[in-house]
Amino acid sequence: MDRGIWALWYELPDANKSEYLDWFHRVHIPGKLARPGYLWAAHYELGHGGSRFKKVVDGLQHVRESGLGRGGGYLALFGGLATHTFLNPSPAQLAARQNPETRRMIGLRREVYACIFAEETRVNGPDVAQRGPGITPGPAIQMGNFNVASPEAEDDVGAWYAQYRLPFMAAMPGCIGARKLLATAGWGKHSILYEFVSLEAREQHFIPHEEEAHEPQSWTARVLAQLRHAPCSPAVGRRIWPAD
Repeated sequence: MDRGIWALWYELPDANKSEYLDWFHRVHIPGKLARPGYLWAAHYELGHGGSRFKKVVDGLQHVRESGLGRGGGYLALFGGLATHTFLNPSPAQLAARQNPETRRMIGLRREVYACIFAEETRVNGPDVAQRGPGITPGPAIQMGNFNVASPEAEDDVGAWYAQYRLPFMAAMPGCIGARKLLATAGWGKHSILYEFVSLEAREQHFIPHEEEAHEPQSWTARVLAQLRHAPCSPAVGRRIWPAD
């Protein structure tokens, strides 16, 4: 089972996008998947949230700490047996072994933000059969990464996911699944990965649920007020590798 996820958010210069993406999809991802414990990879182009979602995001609190990249262009996800899949060797150890081509290509990335996550829990949605190929995440995703304002608020946030948000995702048309994650490495302790059959299904069925954040007395509004999001969070994307 894939219980570990290595997530990398980043941006690319326009002049190098085609070259980088060809290398990343044709050379780098297959090389990663040949390593022990790597089970899948998925690459997403970000920035597909839409205007209604932007209103929700504008109401969230984002940190502005030095060293936390904006990461608004792409999201690469690697799934593994466990977090230790990505720590033996670690990202820093892998970087020290890079060949010149890999070093040059990875050097093109800008505003990088990365975390290694362990899966806390997951639910399958009505359209879980559309996950794939294999156990690869769906064609469209939304991924948040955040800390909670205080230890006291952790209880309320956890209860909201367990009692409200995840049961909603398990029944939502167009939902493939949702995974609640905890960071082994990286700034944000918490992450949530939602998988959809399409961006259109997300817009139709999920965004109205998100918009409950505009209702001041709602549980959703109370929870979201306690979250401190990474600069790249929440990110919405469509999968560009593997192809549908």
